[in-house]
Amino acid sequence: MWNGFLGTDASFMLDVVVCALGVVAVLQAISIYIVKVARNYTLHKYLQITLAVALLLTVVAFEVDMRIHGGWVNIINKNPDLPRLTGPALDHVRNILYIHLIFAVTTPLLWTVTLSTAPWGKLKPTPQLTGWSKFHKQLGWLSTIDLALTSATGIWFYLAAFVFTK
Repeated sequence: MWNGFLGTDASFMLDVVVCALGVVAVLQAISIYIVKVARNYTLHKYLQITLAVALLLTVVAFEVDMRIHGGWVNIINKNPDLPRLTGPALDHVRNILYIHLIFAVTTPLLWTVTLSTAPWGKLKPTPQLTGWSKFHKQLGWLSTIDLALTSATGIWFYLAAFVFTK
């Protein structure tokens, strides 16, 4: 098991995912600025597609890493003879993970629907709002909130499991 690079003994892939959660949240905010203020719909479109693909690849790699190491408990408690978290502390981290998973599962679903309602044809400099555009905008905000909560709860899980232990 490769150790991570953030100064804890989390796995390398877990450190990658935690960093990706922060980066994706910042890039999502930039993408919103690009579409709302700069009105650059094409750049917004390509940034959203890039973010979605990058997040998908990161999650797939993370899931493979989880399977290789036998699950998140084995990553947290690398040494079974001297586990980092047991009893109530492990239950606390498990509860944080459950909260995180609510958002982590709904985010790609919402994002997929949001991307599917986007105007995929050539974008005019000032696109006309249609029923689908309004729906896309509403879904975009829901996706953004869900992504922010995914990021926040993922980082919360990491901190509880690896930073603020014992």
